[in-house]
Amino acid sequence: MQHEKILILDFGSQYTQLIARRVRELNIYSEIHPYNKMPEIDGSWKAVILSGSPHSVREENAPIPDLSAIKGKLPLLGVCYGAQHLAHEFGGEVLPSNTREYGRANLSFVDTDSILMKQVPTDSQVWMSHGDTIATIPSSYKVIASTRDVKVAAYEIVGEQTYALQFHPEVYHSKEGSTILKNFLVGICGFSQDWTPAIFVDETVADLKAKIRNDKVVLGLSGGVDSTVAAVLLHKAIGENLYCIFVDNGLLRKDEFESVLEQYKGMGLKVKGVDAKDSFYDVLAGLSDPEKKRKAIGAMFINVFDVEANQIKDVKWLAQGTIYPDVIESVSVNGGPSQTIKSHHNVGGLPDYMKLQIVEPLKTLFKDEVRRIGKSMGIDGELLGRHPFPGPGLAIRILGDITKEKVRILQEVDHIFISSLKSSGLYDKVWQAGAIFLPVQSVGVMGDERTYENAVALRAVESTDGMTADWVHLPYDFLAKVSNDIINKVKGINRVVYDISSKPPATIEWE
Repeated sequence: MQHEKILILDFGSQYTQLIARRVRELNIYSEIHPYNKMPEIDGSWKAVILSGSPHSVREENAPIPDLSAIKGKLPLLGVCYGAQHLAHEFGGEVLPSNTREYGRANLSFVDTDSILMKQVPTDSQVWMSHGDTIATIPSSYKVIASTRDVKVAAYEIVGEQTYALQFHPEVYHSKEGSTILKNFLVGICGFSQDWTPAIFVDETVADLKAKIRNDKVVLGLSGGVDSTVAAVLLHKAIGENLYCIFVDNGLLRKDEFESVLEQYKGMGLKVKGVDAKDSFYDVLAGLSDPEKKRKAIGAMFINVFDVEANQIKDVKWLAQGTIYPDVIESVSVNGGPSQTIKSHHNVGGLPDYMKLQIVEPLKTLFKDEVRRIGKSMGIDGELLGRHPFPGPGLAIRILGDITKEKVRILQEVDHIFISSLKSSGLYDKVWQAGAIFLPVQSVGVMGDERTYENAVALRAVESTDGMTADWVHLPYDFLAKVSNDIINKVKGINRVVYDISSKPPATIEWE
């Protein structure tokens, strides 16, 4: 089935994937392509969105797309940098702001006669993130929204289906962002909203059958939502030709290896458990740099898979539960200009000696989309509701070098924290939670004795997709009890702190 689709041109913004996600929330299929490697503008594209960018339109080498086949011919929406580009390139003026315009702002004027701004209240909160401002617009452009400090917060081009927003409708802090995007996509572009989880499952299973045929596939399960949903999709497509491997890297949560292995077997998946704890500890010995730890873990995973894959006769494919945020934070989408934040162990290809092709059925999906896909396939809700857990496991929650003792301590701390969230009815109100082993020791007192022991930080955030996140305001009584339990029950810890940083500027994990 050929879906109606929208092209999102990426100019390097870390928010570009949020635009894609908001579009998909409206059951509309979207694809992201770099501004300098855009696909042929043929009849398959129904509209185009220009993303934001860390660059300025005033830079000598500013990103400049070829819009000759788009502007005035297809519905077009410019966001932030996209809005400034459409003003700057066609006769307006963009100047440096006197102050960086970043964060929450409220609209002070809205032209509700504009289709784009229908049902948007005048005082709506929006999210700004730019260093330049649109000083003047061409004569054919019309301002359709302003804030107190930003006159040209939104505009449209008279006689064209071209619109622009200086703020970011894709960010949740823009309270009417979804309304504005729906006005554009449905009201202006006329999308029929035909891309749903059930259709994704049907089409993905059909694609997997066509691609893999009768080949054998090996999949590395992690115990998390992503690899589980990937496994069920593949199992639907190829059945007994899927061989799952669940590796104990010594960096999982307490007792997770045994419990998850049984759960997978109960789902009818063919799973082999591999105890590789010592191998991972060996390659991590003495490594403190987070990137080196990630790369060492990734390399060891590949080595383990290589050994196991060689025991399966004629295996041709390696499946991975890679999702969109993994890809965008590791490499630019489709070779685009977005900046790398950190590497991921399941992104970036395989060494030449490992003669397996990669299949990643979820790589275009965000975490909440993966959960919706899983729900549509009947996967257990408790499993789908699991918090995200980093691929490198506790290795990146132990700041500094890794030892078995540090892992043991952190597993105990994490177990108390997560179990307490569940028993207090707070687990499902948190998107991701965990504990971090800090590379500091502090003075404490236990009984009449002075102690000099380790400190841990607790982290709990609320988010939808992991691209942005706010820290959760857990009740003080809860934090007090958890802290007391950790200090009393986990030998080696005498101090507990709570992380109240949001993303951005911090990341969810500390490494």
